[in-house]
Amino acid sequence: MSDAVAVVWDEALAAYDFGPGHPLAPIRVQLAMRLAADFGLLDRLDVLTPVTPATMAEILAVHDPDYVDAVKRASADPREVDVARGIGTPDDPSFAGMHEASALVAGATLAAAHAVHSGRAQHAVNIAGGLHHAMPNRAAGFCIYNDIAVAIAWLLEQGVDRIAYIDVDVHHGDGVQAMFYDDPRVLTISIHESPVSLFPGTGFPDEVGGPGALGTAVNIALPAGTGDQGWLRAFHAVVPEVLEAFGPSVIVSQHGCDSHIDDPLAHLALTIDGQRMSYEAIHRWAHRFCEGRWIAVGGGGYEWIDVVPRAWTHLIAEAAGAPIDPHTPTPEDFRRFVSETMGRPAPLSMTDGSNPWPKPFDQGFNPGDAVDAAVLATRVAVFPHLGLVADPDPWF
Repeated sequence: MSDAVAVVWDEALAAYDFGPGHPLAPIRVQLAMRLAADFGLLDRLDVLTPVTPATMAEILAVHDPDYVDAVKRASADPREVDVARGIGTPDDPSFAGMHEASALVAGATLAAAHAVHSGRAQHAVNIAGGLHHAMPNRAAGFCIYNDIAVAIAWLLEQGVDRIAYIDVDVHHGDGVQAMFYDDPRVLTISIHESPVSLFPGTGFPDEVGGPGALGTAVNIALPAGTGDQGWLRAFHAVVPEVLEAFGPSVIVSQHGCDSHIDDPLAHLALTIDGQRMSYEAIHRWAHRFCEGRWIAVGGGGYEWIDVVPRAWTHLIAEAAGAPIDPHTPTPEDFRRFVSETMGRPAPLSMTDGSNPWPKPFDQGFNPGDAVDAAVLATRVAVFPHLGLVADPDPWF
């Protein structure tokens, strides 16, 4: 299914590090790349390295100059905090070299965008990216520069006319949505835990885009406790119809894996198996709607050993057109490395033992079910703006 596929990686990306005890530890990305390498995936891909930082012009395309100056001051002297701009908070503590490290993450996602736009690759993956909470004028949610928005802005500058952004992180993709809320060329889709129960408190179904871009912000807000079956049902009940109506030229997707039941910072209940199925779906939709042009990035994920490496290795394998059978044992070399490095056993296989499937929304619709009600709220809010029928028969 995939032609040329690129993965962006540079050990220098581990410099994006808020310090000991912070949930967004670079080891989670390093372990994922190690597992992908131990499966032999990197040998069959175009590995883009070394990474060069995003330029100031590229960063300033989405971030305010005063905010970037504040980041640079804190980067040179971490005592120079600016809490009003989110710098020096518990979520986003200042660290030496913060500007350079953040610009490098943005550069890595730009490298993926360059590869797809130039035709060097049909799909490109940067699991070190996905910093979707960064706003134009402030840091938020472990995110300094919004690498996704930097890449989308660059693609728009190159003349790409319609970009679909799909965010499967458990947290609302608020920063990307905010940056393109009034731009009809960018469709932002976020499926996340309800803002009633989780940071950042945005992403309600009625957030549908600015006056000139109605219907180009799509939010599926799921109740806490939603598992594979409900999540997949919701995802398939909204996303393919919206993509078909929008007609994207390229898909950019963020793959935070903190929707997993074991993640310590959220309350959804997906398994590795459900998450893997979301990657399969996005891969299919890229081929169906935009000739395979697909840029994928990482994101959240705070169960560093059991979840993140397996989830993102499945993502890389799916993009490569070489999906890993879920029942495949993890490589012995990886298990040994995890034991020696982390002092914990590694997971033994690439599955959690779940076998979910996306039950069609028009089968067994139940208005009293919280997931079905959430899906219907999104369809009612968004579909009419895109010329779609939200609910032809509410009593299936």
